[in-house]
Amino acid sequence: AYISIEVLIALVSVPGNILVIWAVKMNQALRDATFCFIVSLAVADVAVGALVIPLAIIINIGPQTEFYTCLMVACPVLILTESSILALLAIAVDRYLRVKIPVRYKSVVTPRRAAVAIACCWIVSFLVGLTPMFGWNNLNKMRRTQELNGSHTEFVITCQFETVISMEYMVYFNFFVWVLPPLLLMLLIYLEVFNLIRKQLNKKVSSSSNDPQKYYGKELKIAKSLALVLFLFALSWLPLHVLNCITLF
Repeated sequence: AYISIEVLIALVSVPGNILVIWAVKMNQALRDATFCFIVSLAVADVAVGALVIPLAIIINIGPQTEFYTCLMVACPVLILTESSILALLAIAVDRYLRVKIPVRYKSVVTPRRAAVAIACCWIVSFLVGLTPMFGWNNLNKMRRTQELNGSHTEFVITCQFETVISMEYMVYFNFFVWVLPPLLLMLLIYLEVFNLIRKQLNKKVSSSSNDPQKYYGKELKIAKSLALVLFLFALSWLPLHVLNCITLF
């Protein structure tokens, strides 16, 4: 049942996100900073469907592997989850700037700056996701367990996520530093975005020009859609992190 659900998610997420990327490529009107960040998010989600889900199925089967081989199978989900969070944060900041400084927005958020922001998001994601490869893992704990059992055989393990990934890393570093604070920051940003849009729409009700009304009306629709994406992302991932906290504490 688990493998069937994972395969179903992959079959939906890969074509769906490829269509998002294709739509931005084909539509000149969508080639602004916001959609650059959305493409970055879509790329991460394509990689989840095409790479992470097959690896998750392998981990679920629990093959016998070397420790670092299993770690390499477990780390991509950490990289791509963090990439998704940072892409969502970049989108939230972009929407905030659109409603806060609409006149100066295009001079502040240039394509070059958007590209630099996307590159920084991916670099940070790789550093956060590959931290277990740099040493914050369960290798020493497993070696001590093997020594206590008096085993001197070749160090081969049953590959499971919790076997190689440290719960201290998952809770203290991954969740408390790189998942929860960005999610809370995005919540505050979207609350402020909705507040700014509401003020502008109320202010322009008596205006003879419809342009501000159209602009902020459009921004409101986009902000609602993106806030929904954020809500669904949090709904999907927070239960897992809560379970990690329960496991550790």
